[in-house]
Amino acid sequence: MPPSGSEASGRPSGAVRPGGTPERDEALIGAVARAVEVTGAHAGSVFLVSPDRRSLVLSAVSGTPPSLLGGWRRIPVSSAIPVAVAYRSGRTVHLAGAEETMRRFPQLAMALPYAFGSASVQVRAGDEVFGSMAVVWAAGPDTEGLSKAQRRRLRATADRLGAALAGLRSRGALGESDAEAGPVTAPTRPAPAVRVGLFDWDLDSGALVADDELCAIFGVAPAAFDGRAATLAARIDDAGLPGLRSAARTAVEEGRVLAHALRIRDGDGHRTVELWGRVPDASGGPGARAHLVGAVLDAGAGMAAVEAIERLEDGFFALAPDGRVTYANHGLERLLRIRHDDLLGRRPWEVLPWLADPAYEDRYRATMVSQQPVSFLARRPPDQWLVFSLHPGSRGMTGWAARVTGPVPADAAPGAEVAEEAAVGTPSPPAPRLGTLYRVLQLGSALTEAATAHEVCDVVAEQLLPAFGGQRMALYLLSERRWQLLSQRGYPTGFLDRFEGSPLRAGVPVSDALLAGAPLFVESRQEFARAYPGVRPSASCSWAFLPLISSSRPVGACVLGFDDPHRFPDGERDLLTALGGVIGHALRRARLYDAEFAVAHGLQDALLPHRLPTLPDVRVAGRYLPGTRGMDIGGDWYDVIPTRDGVALIVGDVEGHNVAAAAVMGQLRSAVRAFAAAGQQPGEVISRTNRLLLDLNPGPLASCCYLRLDAGSGAARLVLAGHCPPLLRRPGGDTEALDLPCGPLLGVAEPAAYPECALQVAPGSILALYTDGLVERRGSDITSGIDRLRTTLAHARADSLEELADRLLRDARRSPHRTDDIALLLSQYAPAAHR
Repeated sequence: MPPSGSEASGRPSGAVRPGGTPERDEALIGAVARAVEVTGAHAGSVFLVSPDRRSLVLSAVSGTPPSLLGGWRRIPVSSAIPVAVAYRSGRTVHLAGAEETMRRFPQLAMALPYAFGSASVQVRAGDEVFGSMAVVWAAGPDTEGLSKAQRRRLRATADRLGAALAGLRSRGALGESDAEAGPVTAPTRPAPAVRVGLFDWDLDSGALVADDELCAIFGVAPAAFDGRAATLAARIDDAGLPGLRSAARTAVEEGRVLAHALRIRDGDGHRTVELWGRVPDASGGPGARAHLVGAVLDAGAGMAAVEAIERLEDGFFALAPDGRVTYANHGLERLLRIRHDDLLGRRPWEVLPWLADPAYEDRYRATMVSQQPVSFLARRPPDQWLVFSLHPGSRGMTGWAARVTGPVPADAAPGAEVAEEAAVGTPSPPAPRLGTLYRVLQLGSALTEAATAHEVCDVVAEQLLPAFGGQRMALYLLSERRWQLLSQRGYPTGFLDRFEGSPLRAGVPVSDALLAGAPLFVESRQEFARAYPGVRPSASCSWAFLPLISSSRPVGACVLGFDDPHRFPDGERDLLTALGGVIGHALRRARLYDAEFAVAHGLQDALLPHRLPTLPDVRVAGRYLPGTRGMDIGGDWYDVIPTRDGVALIVGDVEGHNVAAAAVMGQLRSAVRAFAAAGQQPGEVISRTNRLLLDLNPGPLASCCYLRLDAGSGAARLVLAGHCPPLLRRPGGDTEALDLPCGPLLGVAEPAAYPECALQVAPGSILALYTDGLVERRGSDITSGIDRLRTTLAHARADSLEELADRLLRDARRSPHRTDDIALLLSQYAPAAHR
């Protein structure tokens, strides 16, 4: 993607500045609401990229309370979750249901083990990528997810949002996403349960001005209403009319507010409405006191339903989308043994200790995410079991609770032991926020793949900084009670040099954290100055000093720095504490790997030729490239062996990636050198090497390519043992993979035939012998890899064999996930008579 003007000026394309603007908020609200509408989903969200382009910040939600997404407000763009993948790739990530989510995004499914489907799309305009948009819907076992048309409409909605954001950006009215400020929330449509009609009633003349809603309440078409009170009065129950007239006249004469219940005919029955009116101010002129202005409220069946629910013994309640109680009947008060006023506006698990187990909040979360009813049991101390049932809706959920009168299984209530402890005064663990488990899983998974200490550092920087909004990170090792800086991000060059090699001693925050074995959180520069008056702080405003401890052994420390004052709530402190332990284990394992790696590769390096011989008529260049992944070393090797009449060139590959493979490689290399120096023919050299490998039973298999070149005539004889064909580049640049008969792998069987092939090498020709690690790629056959290598060799400059070898290995060196090692041996026949 070409850089935009913002990138050229030093600002990342698509990033936003601090402080969202009203115009941006309006665009986000409209877009997320539209996304939910066009897909039929029950919730939607928009994530915008942060200015440093390392995080996606939750900026708008619809149908889901922000409190439910507390752990997901800032997501690293490198995360393996749908919204981040959609942002990076530009592709729609459509997950029809829980099964597909588990298959493609197992860590997300473990953190959110609910039945839901989702779709995530990129938000962009031209070359500017602003973020991503996602919708969530309830998904049963046979759900197919969104149709192609719905996905197309979702992408169109995201594109329109991208265009709107680009327009705001061009006018300087975009602002920036602020995870601390929280996302904007699209309003839900109000329930049409209550209707309100307005009127102005002249009691003397009987004239009545009514709006359309009032006419509809009385069952009269607005266009047919004649403006007479008698027309509407005809719809009122006859028994109630005298009382209405009397109450209205008394209100006018005494200047009081009129409040009166009316029964209106509704088909074959009646329904009750409430009439509220007042007398206009007398300053309105003569006759003003003959008027009543007011409203008629029609709650439909709502009032009757509420009255009926209040008479029931069972408990009924309503929860807002964020889990707060908005209604509770008297039956619930009696069941829960809590005052009505203490429950309203609060989350049940926050005010009732025996519901504070995280498992109960998870039931509410499962209902909101999956939009499926959920029932569960809970024990109210000391021994009363209650059944709860939650039924979701677009504006929250309705709940029901009742006593359990039958026998209850011992394991029926999740977290029953915790609830019992809470009942006698032992505090229960805090309920985890959505996304907390994912953070631990994501970092733990990434650290599992990190082999070296520096890979661990890269993972920590990529995960921790964007997840918590930090700008600086320093990772230290403790070596012989002195600090050794492993990695840093965001600090000025040289700023941390003064701490290198400093001893572990009290009075320094990073040392204090490790000595105490507990994280140290400093939320302001003033707090830092009070605690450490003699220590010069960095440019940060807040810090987290995390001790890295593994199996009770101190490993090091991780320091996070924040440019702005940062508060560390209890949940965040607990999460950082847990992650510090995960990092400590990974770093200790990586240090062991680094030590083993150094020993193993030292052994392998000792077995490979340190210097190739200088030959009068043949130039040679060799390269060995170890694999970039894994804990082991390989068995690839090359060698150049001068003989009485020329030179022997060999490249081989022992299967396996461990010290045993390297040891077998050393034995084979020594054997081939001995056989070749004795003047044996190439076929015999390989046959005897095969017998040696079989004598090492049980030994690994090996492949090799052996070539003996007569330096005087250019005649060559080649033998292949299960190996890749060599490449020959002729003086004019024409290059081919030599199609030669191939014998079996070494170590398969005895006897085995290894045919020799004759080849005439012209002066100036180049031969390339290599192992399969150079030509194998995931998702591609080895033949295509050999052809790519042949093409590169044909078009590369051949002035220097050393430069040519580096050119052939250039792509392999750049690959960060190459699992196999590589051996490459180049030779050029250059007799003195043709130079």
